[in-house]
This record gives sequence, C-alpha cells and structure tokens, in this order.
Amino acid sequence: MIEVSSLSKAYKIVKKKPGLSGAIKGLISREYTIKQAVNDISFTIQQGETVGYIGANGAGKSTTIKMLCGILHPTSGEVKINGRVPYASRKENARKIGAVFGQRTQLFWDIAVKESYDLLKHIYRIPDQEYEANLAYFTEKLQLEGLLDIPVRQLSLGQKMRCELAAAFLHSPSIVFLDEPTIGLDVSVKNHIRAFIKEMNETKKTTILLTTHDMQDIEEICNRIIIIDEGSILYDGDLASIKRNFGHKRVIQFEVDAYDTLAFPVSMQEKIEVVENKSANAITVTFKQDEIASSEIVGYMMNHYQVRDLTVNEVKIETIVKEIYERGV
Repeated sequence: MIEVSSLSKAYKIVKKKPGLSGAIKGLISREYTIKQAVNDISFTIQQGETVGYIGANGAGKSTTIKMLCGILHPTSGEVKINGRVPYASRKENARKIGAVFGQRTQLFWDIAVKESYDLLKHIYRIPDQEYEANLAYFTEKLQLEGLLDIPVRQLSLGQKMRCELAAAFLHSPSIVFLDEPTIGLDVSVKNHIRAFIKEMNETKKTTILLTTHDMQDIEEICNRIIIIDEGSILYDGDLASIKRNFGHKRVIQFEVDAYDTLAFPVSMQEKIEVVENKSANAITVTFKQDEIASSEIVGYMMNHYQVRDLTVNEVKIETIVKEIYERGV
C-alpha cells in the first residue's frame, strides 16, 4: 500500500539579519541555509498494517506524511501510495486516502456536522447507499447521534475529534493517516477513539499510519513502529521485536508495611535502580534480566520487609524509545 524508497526533503531557508540594515541587505543579496527535514528514508507498508510513525518534534514525521498525501514534492527519492505517485496524481490519491490532523479540521466550521458530511459525500463522490451505510455505522460506533445537527465550532475537542474520525473514514479509504488523533483528550475519549480505529482496521482492513507522542496509542493500536530522528530512520520493526531487543529491563513494585530504612546488599545495588515512596510505603525496583534474577530481588525483600503486595511489569514502550534515541541504534 505504501512504498517509500530513498525519500528526502530539504528546505531552503533564508538567513535573516537583524535590524533595518539587515533587511535592506536581504533585498539585495540573500543567504540561505539548507534544512534536511527527511534524509534518505525507505520503508514499505502492506495492506491492513497498523504502523506507528514516531519521533520528537522536528524529526521529520509531518514532512513525511505531507509527501505521502501529495501535498509536498520530495527533493529526491520515490514514494507510491497504492501504486500511485501521490504528488503527480493528487486527486486520484486523495480519493483513496483519509487523514486526521489533531490540530486542524476538515469539517466546515460554521455549519452543522451533518452538512459537512453531505459536502464530503459530493467531494468524494460517495454512492448514496455506501454513504448512508457508513454514516449510520459511524454514528452508532462513535456516538454521534446528538452531534450531527450542531455547528462544528460549538463542539468540544473530544466531540470534534470523533466527528473528524468519521469524516476521514466516510469514503471508505484504503489508507488513513492519523496525526496526533488523541492530543488533548481525556482518557475515556482516547479509549473510545482507539477502539474505533482498531475496529476499522480489523473489519475493513484499512491501513493505518499513526503519528503520536502518546505511547499508549502505539501499544494499543499498532503492531509495528518506525522511529525517525533528524530525518533518518532509527528503527523499523514490530512491537514484539523491539521489546525483545531493547526491553531487557523489568520493574517490580512492592507495597510494604511501614519501615525505617531501605538497604540492599552492595552486590545487588550496582545491578538495580530503586525509587522509594515512603508516604505510600511503596518501593519500585528496576533491573536488567541478564544481570540479576527477579527471584533474587523478591526473595531479599520478602526476608527483610513485610511485603503486602508486589507486581512485576515489563518496561514501558516510551522508556524503550528513549533508550533507542540515546543509543542512536
């Protein structure tokens, strides 16, 4: 569905000098710097995949998405969306893709949501039967019943985002680009949106490319992640592999009775990281599996403290991503 080969995008930025004299000099002769937003990246995404495309601000995520949508022309390299070159066939490409941008809307601000959907029906040339079936389905799944007659500007952020999702899937696109779809939303709305995206992928085999800073979105929606930094890909693989290759740490959380001091043997101290929360009588121990066994830590705690409860967890995906950034692997 998506083929990217040696794709690069560079921006030519004017160097502005301060003051009036600098502005006058800029009219006569200009100096430029080159910003390499995307640098020789390659990847493929198959039909029905859900891929997280993640990176820090300025890493090149949005520039990549804009090239995939056909908004930007690459400086070099090739990109195909379902066999089409998106920037060469913008109208044909747009009919087959959907997009949600967390900070922008594709709905019409001053008219009712239903009227926006009617306009999108004509823009995308959706057959009447397909339009009515999709709208009824999305109204039920996203709980839009009371929102369709309200102008978009009067909706809350969570309500607007649910309406945006319905608009993105309304014409049954084969690929949907989601750029920060849960930004600023409360937990219940986030869960609702994640469940909807997963259902659309499972039932309609829609290919999903998701950019987000919320790692919970990645863990719940995606089966593969691509990590980009300074325009280059650092990692491309499935979540199971990244946890297997980088998630070598474990976390044990102990709930204990009140205690005075916490002391581990010197032989253990250099192999573990300990965080205490005395007000809650909680102790968190982080360790590497290949350096010390969890049974050794649990055994020591059980023998020296009154342990009421304990949980053993894998390290969170955001911690793994942070480690990949630090290592540059």
